[in-house]
Order: sequence, then structure tokens, then C-alpha cells
Amino acid sequence: MKKNLHTTLFAAVAATLLAGAAQAAAPMVKTPAPGFYRIMVGEFEVTPINDGTVDLPMDQLLHQKAELTRGTLEKNFMKAPTETSDNAYLINTGSKLVLVDSGAGALFGPTLGKFVNNLKAAGYQPEQIDEIYITHMHGDHVGGLVKDGKRVFPNAVVRAGKADADYWLSQANMDKAPKEKKDFFKGAMTSINPYVQAGKFKAIDAAGPLVPGVSALPEPGHTPGHTTYVVESGGQKLVLIGDLIHVSAVQFDNPQVTIGFDSDEKSAYAARKKVFDDAAKNGYLVGGAHLQFPGLGHITAQGKAYRWIPVNYTQMR
Repeated sequence: MKKNLHTTLFAAVAATLLAGAAQAAAPMVKTPAPGFYRIMVGEFEVTPINDGTVDLPMDQLLHQKAELTRGTLEKNFMKAPTETSDNAYLINTGSKLVLVDSGAGALFGPTLGKFVNNLKAAGYQPEQIDEIYITHMHGDHVGGLVKDGKRVFPNAVVRAGKADADYWLSQANMDKAPKEKKDFFKGAMTSINPYVQAGKFKAIDAAGPLVPGVSALPEPGHTPGHTTYVVESGGQKLVLIGDLIHVSAVQFDNPQVTIGFDSDEKSAYAARKKVFDDAAKNGYLVGGAHLQFPGLGHITAQGKAYRWIPVNYTQMR
């Protein structure tokens, strides 16, 4: 009887261990969920769409002492290189599908270029996009416009600040640019020129409405024609600020810190401060291209610094 009891107990324990081992042996998935989110701004549906992330040496790129940047990142449970989101925003006004920025496409390596797949996961096709507004012509914002030299969004009109178009699409400017800057021009030309040649590009030469509910507001500095876009519906407001900020852990506390990508550091800081002050005063929603996905939140003032308050998770109903 005792032998049978021991045998039964051993068998039960062995079965339990084997079952646990079998479950633990299941392969890890190692793929992210589709990178999109949804939020309502008045009557408009806004879908932030992630193009992926890229590791950037922010301790070298930000214009302050490298050890100071690394220390700040560590306090925020981050490190250098810093995994940095690349976000675009799709606005469904009910009559128009408007996209702000397009991701990097093939210009920044394999960790970016996920925009189209995430767009489709969000329920849309590239052919449905009516208008595309570019905050500026750096490759991580325009690269997704083309694939293998062909327009990804065949029915869309692309718009961007005239000063950016005049600068980045100029062969003369590229020819006289230092070697390390030439790829910026090549990326812009490769991405924008197919739309120019198809009669699908139109420069923005002044602040004002582009379609009902969406307006352009030039904020140069990061690039000559850097443009923010203001979305307004039903008394609510969202401002898409592009690259006015790159590292939330550093630049909200110290907005005077600029980055090596800025064309004009003084103007870039002035634009950031102007927009942050206005957002803090008026309480509207802000969306950033490189704020942690979905890159949406509010800004409040704290003396000479600012506080970033990410949106509360909202389930569409």
C-alpha cells in the first residue's frame, strides 16, 4: 500500500513538472503589437501611427555635456543610445484623410519603415490618403512617401513648407553642403520629387487653413521651413509639433538644450519655447514626432521648465 502511494505521488509530481516544462518551452514571439492608437479630437478621429524606433546617440547629439545627458537619461530609466519613436498622425475629418509625416521608409535601416504595415493594421490603405502634410524634409519624416522610386500614396497631394522645399530640393544647396550633410538632401529629393513630377506637390507659403479643421503654422528653426499643424474640431485642439522636441527626459526640464539636427539652434529653441508656452497656457493636446509613442499629451509650466503629461489610455467606444 505504501509503495503504491509513493508511486502515485511520484507520478503526480513528475506530470506537474513535465507540464510546466512544456509550457516554459513555448517559443518567444518577439514581435510587437501593431503600432497604432486612436483618439477623438472633437468630431475628428486621430490615429497616431508608429514607424518603429531607432537608437540614437543622444549623449552626442544634444548640445550639452554628454555626461549630463547620460545622467538625466539614467534617472528616467533610459540610456544612450536612446530608443527613439518615429510617429506620424492620420486625421480623419469625415470628408478627408490627412496624414502628417510618413515615417522613414528605407532611409534609416530595418528598425524603422513600419508605417505602411501599421497603417493597414489600423484599417486604412495608402490609396485612401487624400493629403499629406510634412513637418519638415528630414528623412525620417519623408522617407515613407516612396518605395523603389514610386509613390506609396498615389492619390495624395503632398504639402510642406516652401522654405524647406526651396532648401532641401535644391541641387545647388546639396552641391555646396558638407559631405556629412549631403544625405539629408538626397533623402528629401528621392522622397519628394516623384510627387513634384506627378504634379502632386504643393508648397505651403504662409500660415493658414489647408483643409477645414487643419491649419499650417510655420515654426522654423529645426529646418528652414519646419511647420506645425493645428487640428481643431468641436472646440477641441491638437497641435502636431514635429521635431520641436526630441528627448522628453531632457528638453522639457531644459528647453534651451538643442540638438545637432537643428539648422538654426537659436530659432529652434525660440520656436520650442513659444509653442510650449502657448500649450501650457491654453491646455490643448500636443503630438510629437519623437515623443514616446503615441506621442500625445499635455504640457504644463514649471517655472522655466515644463512638465509632460502623456494622455490617459482611452479605449474607443
